[in-house]
Amino acid sequence: MRILVLGSTGYLGGHVVEHLHALAGVRVLRGGRSPAAEFAIDLATAPRERLAATLAAAAPDAVINCAGATGGDAVTLAEVNSRGPAVLCAALREAAPAARLIHLGSAAEYGPGVPDTATAESAATRPLNPYGATKLAGTVTVTTSGLDAVVLRVGNPVGPGAPASGLPGRIAGLLREAGPDPDAVVRLGDLSAYRDFVDARDVARAAVAAATVPGQLPRVLNIGCGKAVPVRDLVTGLARVAGFRGRIEENGGGSARSGGVSWQCSDISAAEEALGWRPALTLDDSLAALWAAGAGAAPGAGGGFPA
Repeated sequence: MRILVLGSTGYLGGHVVEHLHALAGVRVLRGGRSPAAEFAIDLATAPRERLAATLAAAAPDAVINCAGATGGDAVTLAEVNSRGPAVLCAALREAAPAARLIHLGSAAEYGPGVPDTATAESAATRPLNPYGATKLAGTVTVTTSGLDAVVLRVGNPVGPGAPASGLPGRIAGLLREAGPDPDAVVRLGDLSAYRDFVDARDVARAAVAAATVPGQLPRVLNIGCGKAVPVRDLVTGLARVAGFRGRIEENGGGSARSGGVSWQCSDISAAEEALGWRPALTLDDSLAALWAAGAGAAPGAGGGFPA
C-alpha cells in the first residue's frame, strides 16, 4: 500500500510518518515544501495541473493531508487551509480518483462549545475567527468532493515536537528560558478556558487507522481525548514536569485564535466505532514527552498545528 503524507515534516505529519513506517507492507511517500520531501508539493501555490502530475507519479492508495497554517493573516490562512484542500481534491479526482483522502481538520471549526457537553460531529459549526473559518472551508470542500474522503477534526494536539506557535510549545519555551530561578516570573494570558487536549501520537494513530481501515468511513470524525481540561492544568502540569520554581501570572488577555471559546470538548464515540480508535496517552504522558523532546529528539519538530 502506498500512502502519501502531505506536510510530512511538520508537527503532526512527522508523527504520522513515524507510525506508518512501523506498518508492514506500507510504502511511505513524503510530500511537502521541505527539501527532505520526496515529492515537492505546496498546496498554497501549486497549480492543479502540476499537482495532478505529481500525484499521478506518486500513485498513492491513500493521501493523508497534514498540511495547514495556524498563524498569519487571513490571506495566508485561506491559501493553505481553504485553497489547499480544494486544489488537492481537484487534482486527486484527475490523477488518483480511487485514493482515500484523510484530511486533518480542527475542532476550531465548531466554535464555542456548550459547557459540560461533548460536541458531536452533527453539531453546528460556528467558527469565530479566520483560522476556524478557513479550516471549515477546507472541510466542506473535502466532504463534498465525491472522493473516498474523511476529515479528522482534531482537538488541541500536545506532545513531543509541539511547535512554539501553539500554547504547549510556547509554554515549554518560556519555562526553559526561566530555568530553575525561584524568582522567575512567566506572564501569560487568561488560562481559565477548557480544551480537549490530545496527544499528537494518538492523532497519528487515528490518521493511520483512517488510511488503512477497510470500508466506507463517515465524512467527519472527531479526534480528541473526549474530556475538557482547564488550560491552567496544562500549564501547571508542564511547570511541574519542568521543575519550575518561579511564579506564573495571568494578565487576563488571550490569543486571537482561541478568544471567545471558553469550552471545547469533543465526543469521540464515532471515531471509536468507525476506526476502533481511542486515545492511549494521558495529558501527563504528553507533557512529559514534550519536555523530554526539548533537545529536538521528537519527530516533526517543524511545522505547526493548532494547540
